[in-house]
Amino acid sequence: MAVEAPVADSDIVTSVEGAVGVVRINRPKVLNALSYSVMQSIVESFEKFDRDPEIRAILLTGDERAFAAGADIKELEDATVVEMAMSQQMERWDRIRRISTPIVAAVSGFALGGGCELAMCCDLIIASETAVFGQPEIDIGVMPGAGGTQRLTRAVGKAMAMDMVLTGRRIDAREALAHGLVSRVVPMELYYDEAMKVCKAIAAKAPMAARMAKEGVSRALDMSLETALSYERRLFYLLFGTEDQKEGMAAFREKRKPEYKGK
Repeated sequence: MAVEAPVADSDIVTSVEGAVGVVRINRPKVLNALSYSVMQSIVESFEKFDRDPEIRAILLTGDERAFAAGADIKELEDATVVEMAMSQQMERWDRIRRISTPIVAAVSGFALGGGCELAMCCDLIIASETAVFGQPEIDIGVMPGAGGTQRLTRAVGKAMAMDMVLTGRRIDAREALAHGLVSRVVPMELYYDEAMKVCKAIAAKAPMAARMAKEGVSRALDMSLETALSYERRLFYLLFGTEDQKEGMAAFREKRKPEYKGK
């Protein structure tokens, strides 16, 4: 599939490169702050790509200065408890969890607050050496509310998560790599290309195998080891009902490149 021209959707720009759907946050004047409308556009773009059988990986990014520097505080400052509870804004974050297509975040600059939470919603994070991660909500009188206390703890452990959440501490890309928050760290000029390379590597695999592998890893910490192993086994067995499994094993035996069709 050829590269498609970018399509602007408010403060979001989407495009397609081969089998990779790209979503770029495009609010540079406010460091890509995540307004309600921006989150809605991101989720809708993810869901559109997820429904497209030609798209086998999704890349989410911002720009060199910021992946996303947090929520749009102007939308939150005067909100009440009832308004927050009834708005269903957090439902958008839950919808990201239901995306089956693997999502790679390409992060440069600030990934703070909601930006850090959004990056952690993705399946892999490729970070520029300039990337900075943090959950500084405590500095404005609140706490993370879109998964920050939960995903961060699962990624970096209780000690580091407590430090970041309670003090607002920020960590750089190398610390994030050392603590398991990101998958790779590369020079700033290479972070997007590296993330695209990862997306294309995923897109070259059997689509159902990639989706089920994502599901297996994503559920790993939600269940006991015994239950998780049983769940993994069922996903593994199901893949033997796909044409791609037959093609992949035949290609391996015949020493050729497999031609996966997503069936």
